[in-house]
Amino acid sequence: MKFKGIHHVSALTAAASRNFEFYTKVLGMRLVKKTVNQDDVSVYHLFYGDEKGNPGTELTFFEIPMAGRTREGNNSISATSLRVPSDRALEYWTRRLDEHGVEREEIKERAGRLTLLFRDFEGQRIILVSDEHNEGVPGGIPWEKGPVPAEYAIIGLGPVQLTVPNPLQTVKVLTELMGFRYKGQYASPVDGQPDILVFETGEGGTGAEVHVEERTDLPQERLGRGGVHHVAFRVEDEEELRAWIDRIGDVGFSNSGFVDRFYFRSLYFREPNGILFEVATDGPGFDTDEHIDHLGESLALPPFLEPKREQIKAHLKPLHTNQS
Repeated sequence: MKFKGIHHVSALTAAASRNFEFYTKVLGMRLVKKTVNQDDVSVYHLFYGDEKGNPGTELTFFEIPMAGRTREGNNSISATSLRVPSDRALEYWTRRLDEHGVEREEIKERAGRLTLLFRDFEGQRIILVSDEHNEGVPGGIPWEKGPVPAEYAIIGLGPVQLTVPNPLQTVKVLTELMGFRYKGQYASPVDGQPDILVFETGEGGTGAEVHVEERTDLPQERLGRGGVHHVAFRVEDEEELRAWIDRIGDVGFSNSGFVDRFYFRSLYFREPNGILFEVATDGPGFDTDEHIDHLGESLALPPFLEPKREQIKAHLKPLHTNQS
């Protein structure tokens, strides 16, 4: 039982409309599903990805309109990576981010790859990572109707960084329970801090890594807008998911049990440092209830919420003009 890689990352925004503008028009990702938080249907849940929202390309956002800004710290998913095809693409992105007034750092090497760290309008920490030498999980297919040329476009999720005060507990879960393997380590960008540890799963590579950062000098994170809620890992199907449910239950972790999200099935649990992990199936997929040519254009609701469509729509503000 090994995960195939990262399935999706879910973060928080306080402004769904601005979020939509930034991730589609600045970053050039496709809105592949415009739906609601199934646990609070009064707010949006937006999914961005490649041309069809393939597993491993999905960055999602829960809208919490009154959320305060994240106070960064420990016990957190402290950075999300997005893959681009090449080192040259990062040069393009330095220019593009500057043109749009986006706060960024310079290109630098992390874990043997060139990367570019920037923050969105709410302080969300995102690292563009080059796939120039990737030999593991392949990236997705850029959306051809997006504003970014395909040779530079975002093609999926890269490594996820966890920041914790006690890495031994997290590492034990990753390796002994979840089947990740140690790949190496690289220097922390913070002077005097331990090296960041790299673990991989499945075929490995850019789309299948977790980086564990030890920080004993930080308070615990207070999650708000600009922060990350959880990371999900890929399994093939429901049969495999149910095997993971049994495995996680057998070691005594409290968990959600089986959850049907309609577009995928999943399980949630927290590792010892309090970070929320999800296990999610590759299917059925986002074209289950919408034609692939029209993904994200209308409000999509799973069948169990469809009877409440008009009530739900009444509480949602349009993301853009001519919204249906």
